[in-house]
Amino acid sequence: MDRPDAPALSPEAALDRIAHILERRSEPTYRVRAFRMAATRVRELGVAEVARHIAAGTLRGVPGIGPVTAQVIAEACAGDVPGYLRKLETVEDLRIDADAQALRAELRGDCHTHSDWSDGGSPIEEMAVTARALGHEYIVLTDHSPRLTVARGLSAERLVQQLEVVRVLNARLAPFRILTGIEVDILEDGTLDQDPALLAQLDVVVASVHSKLRMPSADMTPRMIAAIRDPNMDILGHCTGRIVVGRGRPESTFDADRVFTACREHDVAVEVNSRPERLDPPRRLLRQAINSGCRLAIDTDAHAPGQLEWQINGCERAAECGADPVMVVNTLSAEALRAWAAGRHTRDQVFLDE
Repeated sequence: MDRPDAPALSPEAALDRIAHILERRSEPTYRVRAFRMAATRVRELGVAEVARHIAAGTLRGVPGIGPVTAQVIAEACAGDVPGYLRKLETVEDLRIDADAQALRAELRGDCHTHSDWSDGGSPIEEMAVTARALGHEYIVLTDHSPRLTVARGLSAERLVQQLEVVRVLNARLAPFRILTGIEVDILEDGTLDQDPALLAQLDVVVASVHSKLRMPSADMTPRMIAAIRDPNMDILGHCTGRIVVGRGRPESTFDADRVFTACREHDVAVEVNSRPERLDPPRRLLRQAINSGCRLAIDTDAHAPGQLEWQINGCERAAECGADPVMVVNTLSAEALRAWAAGRHTRDQVFLDE
């Protein structure tokens, strides 16, 4: 829980913290970038040069630093908690349901995250370091697949390059782990939008429908079931595709009984997507998935570091709908999660042994 009486931070840390909270609150990207840019500029200038500008009253004239960020920097340099940050922290001091808090405490990682390799806004390492600071043992990096060109989906070649980057980062960040993965599109015929041999090399594969969301249930149901039967698929992402803010987007229609039965039979987890604009699946379908005996994955679908804290949204909904932590795959350790995803013939024993 955030505290308004937190100790003073360095100016760059205060700016980064503000950006983080703004991301968590889904504030406009330009506002977040203003604070990130100012933090970068402070690091470039150094402590002595920042102090000189403050003394001369010229800080607001430095490119990338505006009146609000200059005030934050000056207050932090004076040893105070900046007023802007204090106000944000006070607003964010939310009262979370105890059952949701308990479930969040059981989670050891996040199985659906994005970086600036596709449509995320931050480098892989920044996402990983933030997740580690939140107490995670791992994240699964799941940038988009090639068909989703609007999100700069990864071709097979770019995905291979990313795997090498992850290998290098894991050597530096250990014992924290970045697990390799992808959010792969479920195509209209139910196939997965990436080379099957490459998918088989990944630790965790999230598969989601991103196109033709309004196709009839008679077509959507077999499309989803075909994907669920694919041995490379591990998690069914945001199953209805709905958007619940702004103009919104209606739920895709499918036979939930057949789809969730297939998930249970093939041991594919149903994602509890924690993004505030999705909150997918709706409670009635989440209860149905739980009652059907499906595994769950409580994920943020984070596209920025601050969004990694959205996991509590999914925990609230999952706890309300009666989810037991043993059903949730990201209560597993990184190695147990990889073992579960490696082959359906071993999954039940993995859960029993964990």
